[in-house]
Order: sequence, then C-alpha cells, then structure tokens
Amino acid sequence: MSQPTSTPNTLESERLFTASKDLIPGGVNSPVRAFKSVGGTPRFISSAAGAYLHDVDGNVLIDYIGSWGPMILGHNHPKVREAIATALERGTSFGAPNALELDLARLVTQMTGAQKVRFVSSGTEATMSALRLARGFTGRKLIVKFRGNYHGHADGLLVEAGSGMMTLEANLGQSAPSSAGVPPEYAALTLVSEYNDAAALNQLLAAWGSEIAAIIFEAVVGNSGVLIPSSEFVAALHAAKTHGIVLIADEVMTGFRLSSGGATQLLALEPDLSCWGKIIGGGLPVGAYGGRAEIMDFVSPQGPVYQAGTLSGNPLAMAAGIATLTQLNNNPKLYTQLEGYTQKLASGLLELAHSAGIPLQINQIGSMMTAFFAPAPITNYQDAAKSDTARFAKWFHGLLERGIYWSPSQFESIFVSAAHGDLELEQTLEAAKHAFLELK
Repeated sequence: MSQPTSTPNTLESERLFTASKDLIPGGVNSPVRAFKSVGGTPRFISSAAGAYLHDVDGNVLIDYIGSWGPMILGHNHPKVREAIATALERGTSFGAPNALELDLARLVTQMTGAQKVRFVSSGTEATMSALRLARGFTGRKLIVKFRGNYHGHADGLLVEAGSGMMTLEANLGQSAPSSAGVPPEYAALTLVSEYNDAAALNQLLAAWGSEIAAIIFEAVVGNSGVLIPSSEFVAALHAAKTHGIVLIADEVMTGFRLSSGGATQLLALEPDLSCWGKIIGGGLPVGAYGGRAEIMDFVSPQGPVYQAGTLSGNPLAMAAGIATLTQLNNNPKLYTQLEGYTQKLASGLLELAHSAGIPLQINQIGSMMTAFFAPAPITNYQDAAKSDTARFAKWFHGLLERGIYWSPSQFESIFVSAAHGDLELEQTLEAAKHAFLELK
C-alpha cells in the first residue's frame, strides 16, 4: 500500500454506527471508539494489513493506534496469522492445560525476569487479580493508585482524587468513584496520589504505609497521554517496599513495547508484580500477571487467593502471543527501528507546529507518543488536563481527512509498529502540515 486515501464519504460507517446504537450502548464496545471527545462518526474497519486500515467506505488509512497497542509487528502479520491457523486446526479452547501455556510462560519469564506468571483474558483481569493477590499476601486492605492512571474497569480502580493532593485524612475519606455503580465504601479503600510527585507519595507512605497492601502504577502512563516517570518518583516507588507494600507495575501498554523487558527493563524498575496485556497476546484477548514466586504461590490452587477463568490460556491466544514475542525476542534491533521512527515523527510534528505558530508539547518514549496541544511541558495529569482539546479535535479530523488514523483522544498514546517506514512517515508529516495550517 503506497497512498493513504480518505474521502468525505462515510455513509456506510454512519449507517452502521446508527444501527449499532440501537443494540450496543453508545454504538461501541469500548468508549473511546465512539469519537465523543473529537466529534464526528467513527470509521468502521473492514480489514487491516501492515501499517494500514481499510474502512467500510473504501478509505485507506495509515494507522497509529494498532488496536491500542498490540500490533507492534503491524496488522495481520504472517507469522502470527500462521500460528493462529495452526492452533485453530487443533481446537479453540480445552478448559484443560495445554503445552502452549508453558511455552508462552517460559518466554514471558525469560524476557521480563518474572519468576512465575498466570494467564487471564484481559488487562483488567490482570490488574484486578494482582491487587487481590497483594491483599491476600499482605493481609492489608488499602491500595494506592495515581491520578490519571488507568488500570482497567474493576471497581476499586475507577477512583480519582479531588483537585490536587488533599490532606491525607481527607484523601482517604473522599476517594470518589469516577463511575456510577462503584460503592463509595469500596472507593474508600483506594488512596489516590499524584503521578510524578515523589513528595506527595512519601508523605502518604509516612501516614499510611503499614496499612497499604499495594501500590499500582502505569510504568509509563498512556491514559493521560504519555507521561514518563522521573527518577525521583521511581525512587519513591521503590521506597514503598520498606513498608512491606507490594509494588505492582501495570505494563499492559508498555510490556514488550518499550523493550523486550518492557518499561521495567528500560527504566530499571523493581516491581514485585507486573501486569501485561495487548502485545502478550499478539492481538487476541489475553492478559497476565506475574512476579516474585513467593507472592505468586499465594494464587490458587497452590495458595489461598482465588482466581480462575474458563478461557484463560486458550490455545489461540497462546499461539499468537508466542509468535509475537518470538519475533520480538529474535529481532532486538526492532526496538531501535521503532524508536527511530517515532523520534522522527515527534521532531517533524514539533517543527511543523512551530512553523504554523501552534503551541505543541510532545512526550515520546520508544514507540509511544502523545502530541499535547499545550504551551508548557507535560509531566502529570494536571498538566495534561490543561491541553486545548478543541484544537486537538480539529487537528485530528484534519489528519483523518488526509488518511491518517490518529488516536481520537487528546489523552491517549499513539503506537508505532514495525510496519511503519519512510513512506508512511513522509505521508503522515505532509498531512500534519496541512492540519496544523488549518488551525491558524
């Protein structure tokens, strides 16, 4: 594919979206797909290959979402497709152990340093299970998360603090659910601090350290836009271990993307447990959690912390994961290629925005990147929240109209794949140039 195309014709997408809203809440099965933050009609995709999406209206789009991260090798990679097809010939699910589970577990532990791993079917299941395990292991109730970090939609994780860091007593009492259906009593077991604020975390630990079971954090934040942890913040996270707290790195996005060992390897993190999803399943539904053996041995049937799943370790997902991780493990230069492309994209966008007189900040690490429409650097959730979302929405549509499929939210990361090359970079920057000029 050599030329992205996108016309004003979205009639079939509009028809499907209208029909979907009659049967599916909001017309989508995951909220950001609805384009609510940018407006307009979401494109319904009919197929994908390499760096490209094809929608039902005949448009060809250069894709920077990659199914929200899993497609690090590009869409419909032949090795992954072949592995799924081979597994499919033997069956789709057994509800019993299969050798592919062991093969993928061996790859995950070798690449990440985790001692034991348990497979589940989603990132939400992974984080939910890891937190239950931490509570079971420590015998404590409280957990800590950071404002703007997203760890799936389990009840205890859909919690945010008020503006700024309140007094610790008030923060504990006022941890408010950010979704209907989450009881305030449950939310009160979640303390919320500010990402990249080492002083706030140290203060919280001084007050509540002996009662906290776990701290869960995005190793690199992707759900407030890309936020990269400072060395001071990483040190404060590690200091939590002196309180007997289980440190949980949410690597659902970053695992196997930022390096073969994820953000943990890249940033010299030392979590007790990690959670993975997306890339670990090669595009099929899968998640996993793992880490220190003495903690993982608390998981049933070996230990007292119950967790189960009918489709956990199903052969199709295991085969796709094995094929994907094998490609990554055997091609270490791939990460240099991914980072090089993303850096060129970032510097090109900054230059174009400057030429057009548009304030732009870019946070980039490896093959993850967010372009914030803001005048000052972005280091935390509060900074990100000051971005000009209306200007971003207009820029997003300027890209889409020229065949570039960007994240339909100011507060998400984009993901570069191994299928992106010089041609896609050139065409993306050309589209971005015109989109920036339209903002003047």
